[in-house]
Amino acid sequence: MSTRGKSINLFLMDGSVTGCIKCSLSNWTGIAYKIPRIELDNCKNRNDLKQSGVYFLFGNLDQPSEAVVYIGQASSRKNGEGILNRLQEHKRNPEKDYWTEAVVFTTSNNSFGPTEISYLENRFAALAREANRYGVTNGNDPNSGNTTEEKESELEEFIEYAQIVMGTLGHKVFIPVPRNEEPSLDSDKRDSSDSEPILSLKTAKANATGKRTSDGFVVFSGSKLAAAPTKSCPESIKALREKYADRIDVNHILTEGLLFSSPSTAAAFVNYASANGLILWVAKNGINLKELENREG
Repeated sequence: MSTRGKSINLFLMDGSVTGCIKCSLSNWTGIAYKIPRIELDNCKNRNDLKQSGVYFLFGNLDQPSEAVVYIGQASSRKNGEGILNRLQEHKRNPEKDYWTEAVVFTTSNNSFGPTEISYLENRFAALAREANRYGVTNGNDPNSGNTTEEKESELEEFIEYAQIVMGTLGHKVFIPVPRNEEPSLDSDKRDSSDSEPILSLKTAKANATGKRTSDGFVVFSGSKLAAAPTKSCPESIKALREKYADRIDVNHILTEGLLFSSPSTAAAFVNYASANGLILWVAKNGINLKELENREG
């Protein structure tokens, strides 16, 4: 069965694609806002941002590759300042100076109470950790609160729509990195239902498999990595090996699928050396990635 299309309305609040964006979806009571940190003051007159809701703070720690997110909730307060006031507090907090953009979820009918936002905060944090694309900087797991099964069903439907909207706004925080945890490197057993071909990289020191995705190149778990860097290995690749050291076992086997920005970065990570991924990644029929892309036009 084919997936049904979705109609999403994006409103550029100041006419700029880099400014604040309001997002709504047909047949959904939710409203989402994408707000750059430097644009918070421009939202102070929006009444729906004075309501209760759940928010995400996106940014980077230390390196551009260290994407992180903080997930929180905000209740509507007696002074009428809810979500926006909480974001302003985070802006003034030196411990949260890493975030550059907020994404906020509330409703058009101001229907969120403490129970709803606690449940949503808990579920969103769990989904973000499960997807493992961003480091979740929450110190503790949010409390899910107590909900009836009827309310839980209603909130899960809200979450499904929120996941669609979040991806539309440019953050794949809920979309798991494509990976295959099966230890075998037999490509016939991997993702047979996926039209994207499985590619292999085999050298004297490495034996890996992976595939292209819509946002990079994934090296599958079970891949054998080169044990030591070459003399000319780029420092950036050494840094990546250090970053993911906890996902490589004592036999230099990758224990978890990893997403890289390009086939060459993926190949260099596997080989622990400079590498041309377009040449080294090869399909089962012997055609390398460069030839494959040329045939695709």
